[in-house]
Amino acid sequence: MPLIDAQKTYYIQAKATSVDDRVRVLKHNDTFAVFDRFGDVPMESPKIPGLFHHETRYLSRWMFRLWGERPLLLNSVVTDDNVVLAVDMTNPDAYDSEGRVILPHGAIHFYRSKFLWRGACHELLQVKNLGLMAVHLDLSLSFDADFADIFEIRGQERARRGADLEPVVSSDGVVLGYRGLDQVTRLMCVTFHPNPATVEPHEASYELGLDAKEETSIHIRICCENSEPCTPDSYSESLSSAIRERSRGRHGCHVTTSNEQFNDWLNRSEADLEMMTTEMPTGRYPFGGIPWFSTPFGRDGLITALECLTFDYHLAEGVLAYLASTQATGFDAARDAEPGKILHETRRGEMAVLGEVPFARYYGSVDSTPLFVLLAGKYYERTGNLAFLRSIWPNILAALDWCDSYGDKDQDGFVEYSRMSKKGLEQQGWKDSQDSIFHDSGELAEGPIALCEVQGYVYAAKMAVAAVADALAESTLACRLRDQAAALAAAFEERFWCDDLSTYALALDGKKNPCRVVTSNGGQVLLSGIAEPNRASRMAATLMSDESFSGWGVRTVASQEIRYNPMSYHNGSVWPHDNALVASGLARYGRKSDVARILSGMFDASLFVELHRLPELFCGFHRRRAEGPTLYPVACAPQSWAAGAVYSLIESCLGLRVSAPTRKVTLHYPMLPESLPEVHITQLHVDGATVDLSIERHHDTAAVSVTRRDGRLDVETIN
Repeated sequence: MPLIDAQKTYYIQAKATSVDDRVRVLKHNDTFAVFDRFGDVPMESPKIPGLFHHETRYLSRWMFRLWGERPLLLNSVVTDDNVVLAVDMTNPDAYDSEGRVILPHGAIHFYRSKFLWRGACHELLQVKNLGLMAVHLDLSLSFDADFADIFEIRGQERARRGADLEPVVSSDGVVLGYRGLDQVTRLMCVTFHPNPATVEPHEASYELGLDAKEETSIHIRICCENSEPCTPDSYSESLSSAIRERSRGRHGCHVTTSNEQFNDWLNRSEADLEMMTTEMPTGRYPFGGIPWFSTPFGRDGLITALECLTFDYHLAEGVLAYLASTQATGFDAARDAEPGKILHETRRGEMAVLGEVPFARYYGSVDSTPLFVLLAGKYYERTGNLAFLRSIWPNILAALDWCDSYGDKDQDGFVEYSRMSKKGLEQQGWKDSQDSIFHDSGELAEGPIALCEVQGYVYAAKMAVAAVADALAESTLACRLRDQAAALAAAFEERFWCDDLSTYALALDGKKNPCRVVTSNGGQVLLSGIAEPNRASRMAATLMSDESFSGWGVRTVASQEIRYNPMSYHNGSVWPHDNALVASGLARYGRKSDVARILSGMFDASLFVELHRLPELFCGFHRRRAEGPTLYPVACAPQSWAAGAVYSLIESCLGLRVSAPTRKVTLHYPMLPESLPEVHITQLHVDGATVDLSIERHHDTAAVSVTRRDGRLDVETIN
């Protein structure tokens, strides 16, 4: 079997990590930071990459020292709203030359609070002498900036780089700079208040004398300057602005439960979505994940919006508007662009601008385009907002045309992909690892490749947007879309179903041979409604077998397959968003007990991970008693579509469907797992009306109560 070519596939290298890989993440717009639990950036740990702005690492080292040593860590936490990293530390025992303790540990308290605001990292270091005698403290803060592109840190080699500028040292700070090959000058300005005792190009030192019970503070600002200088706001002014902005960003209804641990998962997911969502000129957009994907991704944004649509439809507006504005209008082989195609990702770093990687604006995604149409159709059902859909209707039509023409070059009725750019992605579905599409022999499939779930997306997209066409009085188009969907469903069942495996083939290769492999892709087929009911039932049994279901969730590849590896990125791992989509499909075909099992597995996983934050993925090892899931070493956390999974899973359990055109909320066979006796949904807005719902578990069903209703809105429960 061929080896993975890391340079060719944009493989994220997993180098040796430190023993403590628990990280602290902050983000504001195009700036994010990953610190260790001390609030530092140690150079020796690839897991703690530093402070980034516009996909360039500015701060590559940041270390606080007391008498040349690290203080003792007491506590480290990111606040519930993800705005502030708060760290408590104290001094270790201090000895004289004869080995006697002259200052016991716990005499000095250090409190570090850090946050990001408008391209700058602010830190307030508060030092208090809790002892009964005066002390003299030697403090130092060492730092560096390597201005590395995010793809360099991921493992891509560069033939050459730009030039580092001579450091500029002043009494209150240092400016480090870099002139890139893209002719952009990037500056990291570190300022201290009050002024340090000494300032050197890579270190500032303080000599503090504190009387008993005396305290003092140091404000540090690390500013990432590119085209615009950072604003010189004070720590308190900037912090107040950051908190206000984060609280203003919250939209949609609120979900709570009778299980406080489940609420912790919900609250962290909500905070992560708010942090990952960035204000764009076209509206709010959820960036992919930190650290590797903190940028707009088409597929990720669309799936996140679909996961959250029932509870926060505003997110879908921003995603649709941005992707419409960046839709390809012409051919560009270097970017895998074709007219009507929807964006895969966009990058602003030096390597992308120079074309060293093709992702400045890249379209190598086979599923973003049908998902764009699907989200538009689902958005109409959720909101009834025809005015917005009219504004992007030409983009929807162009996307449909891409599916029927450029997406189906051989006109066999299936949408397939093969890259045009040699620098582009070989695999262009959501499983985009080089080795993710293969036959049961283990041989990699050759393109053009038609993925099973993509055909489901196309089917669901045409069915959903046909309702929009009806509403816009385009009945001929609506009929054509439904006819096309019906024809696709018939052809799909004939070519993709593997009767002896009770699954849909992963894909058809370039010779139209099926990849007869049991994967979660087959599970995603169910969410579209393309599957025949009897086959959907058999597919469900396959997904929930011991070979596919790890105990935490459905594996990407079942354990009996030759390329199964529970520690791989796509060939045996467990992804929360993937499980949310599979659960949505299971719910569509009435498999509520299976949905509850997936929800319970994801909830249990949230109990074992830090901050109750589900990562991008975790390893697919079978669940072991009294142990948590095995973490994947370079997973993004937070990841937007992982954060959105909990909302989709709740919706699937409840069978919750909102139809704004008919002013109706329906709960189809609602069910809750044992861990959730009650779920409460408040401020569910539907076309000017608002309803609050309370759902109470009763064995294999659930009772629904309307606790408040404002405006004309029907609520129906189907049991």
